[in-house]
Amino acid sequence: MDVEFRVERRSGVPTYLQLVTQAKQALRLGTLRVGDQLPTAKTVVERTAINPNTVLKAYRELERDGLVEARAGLGTFVVRTLALPDSAATQELRAELESWMRRAASAGLGREDVDALLGDIADKTFGGDRT
Repeated sequence: MDVEFRVERRSGVPTYLQLVTQAKQALRLGTLRVGDQLPTAKTVVERTAINPNTVLKAYRELERDGLVEARAGLGTFVVRTLALPDSAATQELRAELESWMRRAASAGLGREDVDALLGDIADKTFGGDRT
């Protein structure tokens, strides 16, 4: 499976951290699985117009976290997932969240409004820990 990295230049978040966060999200959602190859630095550079060293820095951080492994001449591969087991509880919560998102959109909330609201609730529920 291929992950499509997106770079938000005005976010204030360093570009390499955006890539790390997106890769971790793909690992949590099961979009990236053990054995999958990350796009080459060249491919990411072509799609996002960022510096190759930025991509490599992100990949090194993912490797330090034990999530990927660079294989000389072959690329970078996922070696560990962050995905939760696909349980009935997870599926039910996802359905509830999808329903809530549709209601939020119908009420006129935009993506940034929803992100702010979810971030606030998550911070209150879990504290500032984003791991």
